[in-house]
Formats: sequence, structure tokens, C-alpha cells
Amino acid sequence: MNPPEKKLLAVVEFLEHAKLSTRYKQLGYHVSTECQVRKAIAALRKSQPDVIVADFYSQPDFRDRVSNLESLLAAAQAMPQIKILVLYEPPNQTALDRVRARMRIDAALTMPVQETELMTVLQGWLA
Repeated sequence: MNPPEKKLLAVVEFLEHAKLSTRYKQLGYHVSTECQVRKAIAALRKSQPDVIVADFYSQPDFRDRVSNLESLLAAAQAMPQIKILVLYEPPNQTALDRVRARMRIDAALTMPVQETELMTVLQGWLA
């Protein structure tokens, strides 16, 4: 009997990330996609995926937070079995470092994503 398929929640805010779903499926993940963090938090609580892959960005006009993902990351902190991969653009490195200092992020890859790096990280989490 095959082990159950691992679940991956893709939080897609950039078009480049939308193209990666086929790669996730090729690895054997069951993929669900959300385009809004608020909906992703609900999906996280409902389905408790094995992996979250989310786009990260920061804007200077965010009032009470550094990035788009802090609410999602806060919800995921209580679920340490979930692996978190963040995709970010190099200009957002400083903001990502600030968030990582406070919240768990298991891996981060720059965009444009090198598919070999992505596949290596996700393959390692299938074991």
C-alpha cells in the first residue's frame, strides 16, 4: 500500500508561482491553492497541509506588520509539523530577515525560482 499523498498549500500572489503547481504535483503532492492570505489561513486550519509554499513581499505602507505573510506564519507556528517554504524577491531580503527573526520559516528561495532548488527542498520534505 502506498503512503498517503502529502498535502501542499500554495499561497500564490505572483504569476510566477502559479506556474509551479505542476512541479508540486510531479513530486506527488496533493495541491490546493489560495490567492489571499486570509483564505489561506482558513485552509491551513481546515486541512493542515504538510507543506506551505507562499509568496513573500513587503511594502513600506504596511501599518502594523512587515510583510504579507505574518498572519499566516503566526497561524502556522502552532503546527510545527508543517514545513514552510517562502518565495521572495531579492529586494525583500531585509524584510524577510526581520520576519524570520520572529517566526519559523523552514526554507526561502529567491524568485525567479530555480526549479532544481525548489525540487530539492520539496523532495526532501516528502520523506
